[in-house]
Amino acid sequence: MCTSLLYFDQQAAPYAGRTLELPFDMPYIVVYQPKGTAFSSQANQHAALSFTAKFGFLSVSIPNGSVDDLKTVEGINSQGLTFSLLAFATTKGPDDTLDNSTAVLAAIDLGNWVLSQFESVADVKKALANQPVLTTAIEQMGGAETPFHYTVHDATGASIVIEYAHGKQQVYDNPVGVMTNGPDFPWHLTNLSNYTFLSNIDQSSLTLNGQTFQQPDSGIATAALPSSNTAVGRFVRAVYYAHFSEKAKDANTAVTTLAHIMNNFDRPRGITIDPQSANKGADAMAPDVMGFAGYSSEYTTWTSLTDLRQGRMYLRTYDQLNYVQFDLPTLLQSSQRMLLPLAKFQSSSLDGTALLQKTA
Repeated sequence: MCTSLLYFDQQAAPYAGRTLELPFDMPYIVVYQPKGTAFSSQANQHAALSFTAKFGFLSVSIPNGSVDDLKTVEGINSQGLTFSLLAFATTKGPDDTLDNSTAVLAAIDLGNWVLSQFESVADVKKALANQPVLTTAIEQMGGAETPFHYTVHDATGASIVIEYAHGKQQVYDNPVGVMTNGPDFPWHLTNLSNYTFLSNIDQSSLTLNGQTFQQPDSGIATAALPSSNTAVGRFVRAVYYAHFSEKAKDANTAVTTLAHIMNNFDRPRGITIDPQSANKGADAMAPDVMGFAGYSSEYTTWTSLTDLRQGRMYLRTYDQLNYVQFDLPTLLQSSQRMLLPLAKFQSSSLDGTALLQKTA
């Protein structure tokens, strides 16, 4: 579930791509939250942490019971700071030893907090050193302990991963700009040492004992990339594609290039299947794969591309071939909250900003 990466153009401008995989669809909502929006987060029996948005932001969110309580999955704010939530099944946060009078941030609300409060990765790191955060049981996921980790990028290209593992909050600088799922982030970086031979230069001929063997076409350079859709395989492939893809000359070309990169992580239903009996929590509601009763399949429910410096997000659902564009600078001219269900996207519609504005 989920592949997130950073790609850079010739001017070192960053662009973020991510996919989201689940064995079922969810009621995702594209939401614009203006500056001044009030938020509240509560962890266990602690005092609620209230905060007001210093920056407007655009996000893909999930309602927690109602649209009055939206949890951010992916988003960008007016300063070019992005946030991504990705599955991390082995979450183990700090023990709750805090006094109940302490205002604590629930980890599930990190997206709203990060995007509404901060301008840069450095600001987020500094704030996390002082703000208590606890992982909490998510009822809709069978009581799992906030089974996610989080990536944050900013307009300079700086990147971090936030994880709750081994009973601690871990904030890691991310030198490769890539994240998938488990194991934890340091393991993925260590595993890259097993791929130091990777290169995008095709070695298309070999001579042995005077006999030359020649590849009939191009592409042999990718032969050693892991081919599976596991988190480990996707991490290595994401680093390869983000690093070796040609650096685009401008923003429009960069977004197109990023779309092609993310196509390598687009998973159709049925490509791998798992028995329903192995599913837990919300996954147990996943529909059968046609022709395989009792089996479900993770698939790419949506893909996002984000231009961090121009404040543009592009979204494509499983049922679409084209991306819908949202322009945050245009939306920032409004002080009104706007919501648009992802299910209302039409494959023939390209102007997502106008669709969202009509809901105001």
